[in-house]
Amino acid sequence: MALVRAWIPRTYDVCEVHPGPNLNMIVGANGTGKSSIVCAICLGLAGKPSFIGRADKVGLFVKQGCLKGVVEIELSKAPDNIIITREIQVVNNTSAWFINRKPATLKMVEEQIAALNIQVDNLCQFLPQDKVGEFAKLSKIELLEATEKSIGPPEMYQFHCELKNFREKERELENLCREKANSLEKMRQRIERYKQDVERYHERKRHLDLIEMLERKRPWVEYENVRQQHEDVKQSRDQAKEELKNLKELQSPVTKKIQETEEHFKSLDVKIRDKATEIKDTSQKCKQKQDALEMKDKQIEEINQALRMKKDEEMDRQRKIHNTHKLIEDWKNELSTVAVSENLQPQTDAINNELKKLQEERANIDGDISDIRAEKMNQEREKKRIIDRLGQLNNIMSMKEENLKGRFRDTHSALMWLRKNKDKFKKEVCEPMMLEMRDHQKLKVNAVCAPAESCAENLPSRPIEELHRYGFFSYLRELFDAPRPVMSYLCSQYRVHDVAVGTEKTRNMIERVIQETKLRQIYTADERYVVKVSAYTNLVLSTNTSLKAAQFLSSSVDTDERRQLENQQQDINNTLKSLDMRLTTLFERQKYLEHRDNELRQQKKELVERGNRRRQLESKISVKYDSLKQLEQDAIDLEKESQQANIKIKEINTQKARLVTELMHLIKNCVSLNILKADLVLQSTTVAGEKNRLESEYKAASVQLRAAEQRFRDLDDRKRVLTENCKELLKKARQVCKLSPDQHLPKEFQTAFQALPVTLEEIDAVLNEEKTRASCFTGLNASVVEEYNKQTQEIQQLTEYLEEKKNELDNYKQNISQVKERWLNPLKKLIEQINEKFSNFFSSMQCVGEVDLHVENEEEYDKYGIRIRVKFHSSTELHELTPYHQSGGEKSVSTMLYLMALQELNRCPFRVVDEINQGMDPMNERRVFEMVVKTACKESTSQYFFITPKLLQNLTYNDRMTVLFVYNGPFMLEADKWNLKSFCRRRRRLGRMDEQ
Repeated sequence: MALVRAWIPRTYDVCEVHPGPNLNMIVGANGTGKSSIVCAICLGLAGKPSFIGRADKVGLFVKQGCLKGVVEIELSKAPDNIIITREIQVVNNTSAWFINRKPATLKMVEEQIAALNIQVDNLCQFLPQDKVGEFAKLSKIELLEATEKSIGPPEMYQFHCELKNFREKERELENLCREKANSLEKMRQRIERYKQDVERYHERKRHLDLIEMLERKRPWVEYENVRQQHEDVKQSRDQAKEELKNLKELQSPVTKKIQETEEHFKSLDVKIRDKATEIKDTSQKCKQKQDALEMKDKQIEEINQALRMKKDEEMDRQRKIHNTHKLIEDWKNELSTVAVSENLQPQTDAINNELKKLQEERANIDGDISDIRAEKMNQEREKKRIIDRLGQLNNIMSMKEENLKGRFRDTHSALMWLRKNKDKFKKEVCEPMMLEMRDHQKLKVNAVCAPAESCAENLPSRPIEELHRYGFFSYLRELFDAPRPVMSYLCSQYRVHDVAVGTEKTRNMIERVIQETKLRQIYTADERYVVKVSAYTNLVLSTNTSLKAAQFLSSSVDTDERRQLENQQQDINNTLKSLDMRLTTLFERQKYLEHRDNELRQQKKELVERGNRRRQLESKISVKYDSLKQLEQDAIDLEKESQQANIKIKEINTQKARLVTELMHLIKNCVSLNILKADLVLQSTTVAGEKNRLESEYKAASVQLRAAEQRFRDLDDRKRVLTENCKELLKKARQVCKLSPDQHLPKEFQTAFQALPVTLEEIDAVLNEEKTRASCFTGLNASVVEEYNKQTQEIQQLTEYLEEKKNELDNYKQNISQVKERWLNPLKKLIEQINEKFSNFFSSMQCVGEVDLHVENEEEYDKYGIRIRVKFHSSTELHELTPYHQSGGEKSVSTMLYLMALQELNRCPFRVVDEINQGMDPMNERRVFEMVVKTACKESTSQYFFITPKLLQNLTYNDRMTVLFVYNGPFMLEADKWNLKSFCRRRRRLGRMDEQ
């Protein structure tokens, strides 16, 4: 694309320019209207007057005296050229736009211009005469943006803008996330203060809900238990009814069969009785014979037994005589060893008296032990109470110690050391210490010593009653407690006994208080006043400071109470130790008395036995001598007794033989009768067994029937009772759950009941336990829960919002990373190409120039810029191109060479440079001109407009150049009458005439 034709209205009434496709040199004296071409190009391509820098209103660019001006520019574009026309109205500074001579809007024109990559507001593409100096004033950032727009791909500047926008949004999101995170943390810290009360409230609510649900379930469980009993009883009653019916049906045929069996049994019984009578008579006779035989045997046995008894009696007599002699001998020996009887009564009485004393002492010891045990239990209960109270006080001390550890770790370490090494100090050291104790731990801790004489009881300079009218209510010493050494030090060092504490009244009249009371220190609720008297002027000077919030003394411990409790605990420990020692002594004494009691009782027993033994032995010996005489007189003749027995036995055996013959005959008759009877008995037994079986079955069936009837009646009565109970319990259960009589138990109740205990015992146990737990939660308010829920919801919302913003921030970071890669890599390559061209141009001029990408912070994309550094003298260093460091010619050369470096890389259709060679020295101007010709006349480069009022002699030109001479004056031909060819012919003719 190239500018083909321009119709220009400012300096001229009518002017039409036809530039060439490559380098266009527009040459003319100052004031002839060269820059009017530049103005026409800018305004005709939708540029603003500010881009040119000559006027701020478009109407001022119209020739004076004219009310309207027209700019028409024809741009080369395939397949058809574009003609843009702008009519400028001077009166109201308005413009009318036409594209291809059809009316259009400014926006339509700007879209066409942008599509062709024409940027008349970019100094790298369009450099008017009045803007040449501003190029050097461009900041690195502005130069980068201008270069991107001029030669960069269309998306490069867009990416750069996106990166800046993304980075700005990223900063906003980071600040927002940081702010919201801080707010969220504060809210979380705030909600932690509510959390414990809320948890306790919810815990109590859960207990109450569980209690309510248990109380609702309990009647249902009672109803279900009774209903289950009712169903079981009903089922049992139906079974009993059916069983009763079956029993009645089965009992009828059994009765008939029993009657038949009983008649058969009676007939057999008659026959058996007859046989039994016969057998009985025969058996009676047999028995008589047997008795007679047995009598004979018995007589024989009696005779033999009498004989044996005689023999045994004689042997026993002989043995007794021998044993008696031996026993008498033994007793005589023992009697010889036993001393003569002595009087043991005094010893027995002494032992009895000692036993009585022992029993009394043991009773006293048992009473003392009971009393000591009761006293010990009382002391242990008191000790437990003191330990519990000390535990409460120690909890406060532990909190203070943790606070001390967090703020002053060395002081806390020293405190721990002190507690383990108190025995190393001669006197009391108060906690917490303020000693610089180094020891082997090298701890730095401030320390002071209490005054040798106690100041704790020092009196104030005046009674507090005198200060009441000023609003004072106490001295500082009276408002806190401390160990006596600490209080003594505070009174001595800080005179806390003379520091008055006042109220708001004191604060309101503080000036009067200072003047009248002459106090040196004054405290009110919020401030502390220090009053001094100048040593030079005797003027009263006062300073006041606000009191800081309490940090370490906000939770106090009553040291007197603690000391008193510790002393009481020590006294109780000593008392318990003393009681244990007394118990041990009593137990030992009790054990000794018990042992002594056993010894005395054993001695008493031995004395009694010693007194009775001799008398017993003498009596026994006398009795045994009498027994021995009687035994010797009772001797028996065994041979005579044996002969008499044999005669008697022989006579009895003859009688036995006759009785045996008679017995055998009777036995045969009895056996035959028994066989017949046995047959009848077997039959009777079979019938009787059948009868008994039937009767047993009948009896059992009768019992079973009566039991079944009774069971049926009992079950029926119980069913009626359970039915009534079920109705009452169901009604009660519905009332508890607030249900109508025909309403079933809702699904939510059934689901809730499944998680609860099943039995009444378990429900009652859990119910009592939950009521006890619920009663432990007191002082809870639902507003805390509402506030907690509100805060929780706000935290949730803020967390979600923060998470959303963090995701958005991550997306922006990801977008930045992607866009940065697509922008920065091509940009670096482009700047490397510009640097290469720029450096080559400067090298050809024996100078040094560099172009690089200036980055302060890789993340701050709005701070990226292009830095141009040049060196025109070998003795100097490279310096950045600025409006102040380089001369005007050096700035012009640098600007021109930078624009030339862009020329071969340029995407823009044309470039305009107006009088940039002004201020260059001839050498640099010639070099620059040659570079411009060489670069702009290449076939592949874009159209170039170079405006200059002058040219050096003997410059190098190129056939691709187009030179446009601009002349103006009162004798100029009108534009439509100008004929270049006629002018050339005339000029050649005049030249020939001059030669002739």
